[in-house]
Amino acid sequence: MTNIPALRVERLVKRYRPDAPPAVDGLDFTMPRGATWGLLGGNGAGKTTTIAMLLGLMVPTSGRITALGHDMAKDRFAALARMNFSSPYVALPHRLTVAENLRVYCHLYGVPQARRRIAELAEQLDLTALLQRPAGELSAGQKTRVALAKALVNRPELLLLDEPTASLDPDTGDWVRSWLERYRAETGCAILLASHNMAEVERLCGHVMMLKTGRVVDQGSPAELLARYRRDDLEDVFLDIVRDRRAAAEAHATGQQEEI
Repeated sequence: MTNIPALRVERLVKRYRPDAPPAVDGLDFTMPRGATWGLLGGNGAGKTTTIAMLLGLMVPTSGRITALGHDMAKDRFAALARMNFSSPYVALPHRLTVAENLRVYCHLYGVPQARRRIAELAEQLDLTALLQRPAGELSAGQKTRVALAKALVNRPELLLLDEPTASLDPDTGDWVRSWLERYRAETGCAILLASHNMAEVERLCGHVMMLKTGRVVDQGSPAELLARYRRDDLEDVFLDIVRDRRAAAEAHATGQQEEI
C-alpha cells in the first residue's frame, strides 16, 4: 500500500473551449506518499484548474489522474474520502457557527464520533473559544484555522492546499506552517501546496513544480532550483521563469564569474 503514490497525473489536458488554448497542457508527475510538493506559477499558469481536476470538481479534456491508487474518472469517491482541501478563498457559510460548519463536514465525510473529532481539532488549532461564533464574524487568521480544521476532519492521507497562509500576519502564518510540518511528520500525509509565498515553499516543500501556460517548465527541490538558476532566493527563480529571464540570469552569472 505504501508503494502506491499519493498522486499520479498522466498527460493531463484541460481546454475550456475546443478552439481555446489549453489551460493545462500535458501535465505529468508522480507524487510519493508523505511528501510535500509545491505547485507554483503566475496568474493563469493553470494551478487552480489543476487542483480542481485533482479534486474531481472539473473533468479533464484528456489524461488520467490516480489519487491514492484510485482512478479519479472511475472511482473518485473512494479517493475523495481519503483526501481534503483548504483555501482561504472558499468561504464557509457565514451564518453557521464554527461548530455547525465542522459538523456538516464530519457528516459529509462520515467521520465517526464527530463531536469528539471537532473537540480534538479545536484544541489542536486553538479554536475552542470560537466554536459557537458564526463563521462570518471571524478574523482572517481565525477563518484560516477553521478552514484547516475543516480540511482535517477526515484525517486525510492527501491534502491539497491553495495559498494556506494568504492574508495572514507573519506570526499566524508561521504558526500554520509549523502545524502543517508537524501534521505531515506525525501522519505521513502527502501535501500539494499552491502558493505565491516563496519563503513558505522553501520551508515546506521537498519538491517544486513550476507551471507556465499549463505546463511544467522546470522542477526540482528548492536547493536544486536555486543552484540551477544561480539565485539565492526562490522568488528570483520564480521571476526568472515567469518573465523568461533564465538566459539573462545565466549571462549575468557568467559575467560575474569572468570578472572574478
